[in-house]
Amino acid sequence: MSDVIEVKKRDETGTLRMRRLRSAGRVPAVVYGQGKDAVSVSIASRDVEKMIRSGRHIVELGGDVTEDALVKEVQWDAFGSHVLHLDFARIDAAQSVEVALAVELRGVAPGTRSGGVVKHMLHELIVKCPANKMPEHLEVNINDLDLDQVITAGDIVLPEAAELLIDGGEIVVTCVTPTAEAETDEEGAAGMAEPEVIGRKADDDEGDDS
Repeated sequence: MSDVIEVKKRDETGTLRMRRLRSAGRVPAVVYGQGKDAVSVSIASRDVEKMIRSGRHIVELGGDVTEDALVKEVQWDAFGSHVLHLDFARIDAAQSVEVALAVELRGVAPGTRSGGVVKHMLHELIVKCPANKMPEHLEVNINDLDLDQVITAGDIVLPEAAELLIDGGEIVVTCVTPTAEAETDEEGAAGMAEPEVIGRKADDDEGDDS
Protein backbone atom coordinates (compact mmCIF):
# COMPACT_ATOMS: atom_id res chain seq x y z
CA MET A 1 0.00 0.00 0.00
CA SER A 2 1.27 3.46 -0.84
CA ASP A 3 -0.84 6.62 -1.21
CA VAL A 4 -3.70 7.19 1.22
CA ILE A 5 -7.11 7.59 -0.44
CA GLU A 6 -9.05 10.36 1.27
CA VAL A 7 -12.74 9.62 1.86
CA LYS A 8 -15.62 11.69 3.19
CA LYS A 9 -18.68 10.32 4.97
CA ARG A 10 -22.00 10.93 3.26
CA ASP A 11 -25.62 10.71 4.32
CA GLU A 12 -27.16 11.08 0.87
CA THR A 13 -28.90 8.17 -0.85
CA GLY A 14 -31.07 7.85 -3.91
CA THR A 15 -30.39 7.96 -7.63
CA LEU A 16 -30.81 11.73 -8.07
CA ARG A 17 -28.47 12.58 -5.21
CA MET A 18 -25.89 10.08 -6.47
CA ARG A 19 -26.00 11.73 -9.90
CA ARG A 20 -25.37 15.11 -8.28
CA LEU A 21 -22.51 13.64 -6.27
CA ARG A 22 -20.86 12.25 -9.40
CA SER A 23 -21.44 15.54 -11.25
CA ALA A 24 -19.52 17.24 -8.43
CA GLY A 25 -16.51 15.01 -9.14
CA ARG A 26 -16.98 12.39 -6.43
CA VAL A 27 -17.75 8.66 -6.53
CA PRO A 28 -20.04 7.04 -3.93
CA ALA A 29 -18.66 4.03 -2.05
CA VAL A 30 -19.33 1.87 0.99
CA VAL A 31 -16.90 0.40 3.54
CA TYR A 32 -18.02 -2.73 5.40
CA GLY A 33 -16.89 -5.91 7.12
CA GLN A 34 -15.13 -7.21 10.23
CA GLY A 35 -18.25 -6.98 12.36
CA LYS A 36 -18.47 -3.18 12.09
CA ASP A 37 -21.31 -1.10 10.69
CA ALA A 38 -21.16 -0.28 7.00
CA VAL A 39 -20.18 3.33 6.31
CA SER A 40 -21.24 5.27 3.21
CA VAL A 41 -18.46 7.48 1.85
CA SER A 42 -17.43 9.35 -1.27
CA ILE A 43 -14.06 9.63 -3.02
CA ALA A 44 -12.71 12.20 -5.46
CA SER A 45 -13.03 10.91 -9.03
CA ARG A 46 -9.37 11.66 -9.74
CA ASP A 47 -8.31 9.43 -6.85
CA VAL A 48 -10.55 6.63 -8.11
CA GLU A 49 -9.08 6.91 -11.62
CA LYS A 50 -5.55 6.81 -10.21
CA MET A 51 -6.39 3.73 -8.14
CA ILE A 52 -7.92 1.93 -11.12
CA ARG A 53 -4.94 2.71 -13.37
CA SER A 54 -2.51 1.38 -10.78
CA GLY A 55 -4.37 -1.91 -10.47
CA ARG A 56 -4.24 -1.74 -6.68
CA HIS A 57 -6.29 -4.29 -4.77
CA ILE A 58 -5.40 -3.23 -1.23
CA VAL A 59 -5.78 0.44 -0.30
CA GLU A 60 -5.36 2.63 2.75
CA LEU A 61 -8.35 4.84 3.42
CA GLY A 62 -7.91 8.12 5.25
CA GLY A 63 -9.94 11.18 6.16
CA ASP A 64 -13.34 10.46 7.75
CA VAL A 65 -12.64 6.71 7.68
CA THR A 66 -9.22 5.23 8.44
CA GLU A 67 -9.05 1.60 7.36
CA ASP A 68 -6.99 -0.82 5.34
CA ALA A 69 -9.42 -2.19 2.77
CA LEU A 70 -9.75 -4.59 -0.13
CA VAL A 71 -11.32 -3.24 -3.32
CA LYS A 72 -14.16 -5.74 -3.41
CA GLU A 73 -16.19 -4.49 -6.35
CA VAL A 74 -16.05 -1.73 -8.94
CA GLN A 75 -19.33 -0.87 -10.65
CA TRP A 76 -19.08 0.82 -14.06
CA ASP A 77 -21.53 2.63 -16.29
CA ALA A 78 -23.00 0.83 -19.30
CA PHE A 79 -20.09 1.94 -21.51
CA GLY A 80 -17.38 0.89 -19.07
CA SER A 81 -16.02 4.44 -19.04
CA HIS A 82 -16.90 5.79 -15.60
CA VAL A 83 -16.95 4.24 -12.15
CA LEU A 84 -20.39 4.53 -10.56
CA HIS A 85 -19.79 2.90 -7.18
CA LEU A 86 -17.12 1.12 -5.13
CA ASP A 87 -17.29 -1.53 -2.42
CA PHE A 88 -14.45 -1.74 0.11
CA ALA A 89 -14.09 -4.64 2.56
CA ARG A 90 -12.17 -3.90 5.76
CA ILE A 91 -9.10 -6.08 6.35
CA ASP A 92 -6.20 -6.43 8.77
CA ALA A 93 -2.80 -5.75 7.26
CA ALA A 94 -1.66 -9.35 7.85
CA GLN A 95 -4.96 -10.94 6.82
CA SER A 96 -4.83 -13.24 3.79
CA VAL A 97 -7.17 -12.28 0.96
CA GLU A 98 -8.01 -13.77 -2.43
CA VAL A 99 -7.45 -11.57 -5.47
CA ALA A 100 -6.94 -11.86 -9.23
CA LEU A 101 -3.51 -10.41 -10.02
CA ALA A 102 -2.69 -9.23 -13.54
CA VAL A 103 0.21 -10.99 -15.25
CA GLU A 104 2.66 -8.73 -17.10
CA LEU A 105 5.36 -10.06 -19.42
CA ARG A 106 8.93 -8.76 -19.26
CA GLY A 107 11.81 -9.32 -21.66
CA VAL A 108 12.19 -10.77 -25.16
CA ALA A 109 11.64 -14.45 -25.90
CA PRO A 110 14.59 -16.04 -27.80
CA GLY A 111 12.02 -18.09 -29.72
CA THR A 112 10.95 -14.99 -31.63
CA ARG A 113 14.38 -14.91 -33.28
CA SER A 114 13.52 -18.31 -34.77
CA GLY A 115 10.26 -17.01 -36.19
CA GLY A 116 8.12 -17.81 -33.17
CA VAL A 117 5.24 -15.75 -31.83
CA VAL A 118 4.67 -15.12 -28.12
CA LYS A 119 1.11 -15.91 -27.08
CA HIS A 120 -0.04 -14.56 -23.72
CA MET A 121 -2.70 -17.13 -22.78
CA LEU A 122 -3.56 -16.30 -19.17
CA HIS A 123 -3.73 -12.64 -18.18
CA GLU A 124 -4.36 -13.01 -14.45
CA LEU A 125 -3.77 -15.48 -11.64
CA ILE A 126 -6.01 -15.97 -8.63
CA VAL A 127 -3.90 -16.08 -5.49
CA LYS A 128 -4.33 -15.93 -1.73
CA CYS A 129 -1.80 -13.68 -0.04
CA PRO A 130 -1.34 -11.61 3.13
CA ALA A 131 -2.63 -8.11 2.43
CA ASN A 132 0.62 -6.47 3.51
CA LYS A 133 2.57 -8.52 0.94
CA MET A 134 0.15 -8.17 -1.96
CA PRO A 135 1.80 -6.84 -5.16
CA GLU A 136 -0.08 -4.75 -7.70
CA HIS A 137 0.66 -7.34 -10.41
CA LEU A 138 2.85 -10.36 -11.20
CA GLU A 139 5.79 -10.10 -13.59
CA VAL A 140 6.87 -12.99 -15.80
CA ASN A 141 10.35 -12.95 -17.36
CA ILE A 142 10.28 -14.48 -20.86
CA ASN A 143 13.99 -14.02 -21.64
CA ASP A 144 14.46 -17.82 -21.59
CA LEU A 145 11.27 -18.72 -23.51
CA ASP A 146 12.32 -20.62 -26.62
CA LEU A 147 10.27 -21.88 -29.51
CA ASP A 148 7.58 -24.40 -28.44
CA GLN A 149 8.24 -23.79 -24.76
CA VAL A 150 5.66 -22.74 -22.18
CA ILE A 151 5.53 -21.00 -18.82
CA THR A 152 2.77 -22.32 -16.58
CA ALA A 153 1.01 -20.79 -13.60
CA GLY A 154 3.06 -23.03 -11.33
CA ASP A 155 6.31 -21.65 -12.76
CA ILE A 156 5.56 -18.08 -11.66
CA VAL A 157 7.28 -16.86 -8.51
CA LEU A 158 4.65 -15.67 -6.05
CA PRO A 159 5.05 -13.24 -3.12
CA GLU A 160 6.08 -14.61 0.26
CA ALA A 161 3.33 -16.71 1.90
CA ALA A 162 1.17 -16.50 -1.24
CA GLU A 163 -0.83 -19.50 -2.47
CA LEU A 164 -1.86 -20.18 -6.07
CA LEU A 165 -5.60 -20.89 -6.30
CA ILE A 166 -5.74 -22.18 -9.88
CA ASP A 167 -4.27 -25.24 -11.58
CA GLY A 168 -0.49 -24.84 -11.68
CA GLY A 169 -0.42 -26.56 -15.06
CA GLU A 170 -2.39 -23.82 -16.83
CA ILE A 171 -0.31 -22.21 -19.57
CA VAL A 172 0.36 -18.52 -18.98
CA VAL A 173 2.58 -17.81 -22.00
CA THR A 174 4.06 -19.80 -24.84
CA CYS A 175 6.14 -19.22 -27.96
CA VAL A 176 4.77 -21.01 -31.02
CA THR A 177 5.40 -21.27 -34.74
CA PRO A 178 2.86 -18.97 -36.40
CA THR A 179 0.27 -20.27 -38.84
CA ALA A 180 -1.95 -18.31 -41.21
CA GLU A 181 -4.90 -18.83 -38.83
CA ALA A 182 -2.86 -17.81 -35.77
CA GLU A 183 -1.67 -14.64 -37.50
CA THR A 184 -5.28 -13.70 -38.30
CA ASP A 185 -6.28 -14.32 -34.67
CA GLU A 186 -3.39 -12.19 -33.41
CA GLU A 187 -4.41 -9.28 -35.66
CA GLY A 188 -8.02 -9.51 -34.49
CA ALA A 189 -7.02 -9.71 -30.84
CA ALA A 190 -4.78 -6.66 -31.21
CA GLY A 191 -7.71 -4.61 -32.42
CA MET A 192 -10.02 -5.79 -29.65
CA ALA A 193 -7.67 -5.71 -26.67
CA GLU A 194 -8.53 -3.49 -23.73
CA PRO A 195 -6.81 -3.04 -20.35
CA GLU A 196 -7.84 -5.16 -17.36
CA VAL A 197 -9.28 -3.34 -14.36
CA ILE A 198 -9.84 -4.52 -10.84
CA GLY A 199 -13.23 -5.95 -10.04
CA ARG A 200 -14.75 -4.59 -13.23
CA LYS A 201 -18.56 -4.81 -13.41
CA ALA A 202 -20.67 -3.12 -16.07
CA ASP A 203 -24.16 -1.99 -15.20
CA ASP A 204 -26.93 -0.68 -17.40
CA ASP A 205 -28.55 1.58 -14.80
CA GLU A 206 -27.33 4.46 -12.69
CA GLY A 207 -25.57 2.23 -10.19
CA ASP A 208 -25.95 1.58 -6.48
CA ASP A 209 -28.08 4.16 -4.74
CA SER A 210 -26.35 3.57 -1.41
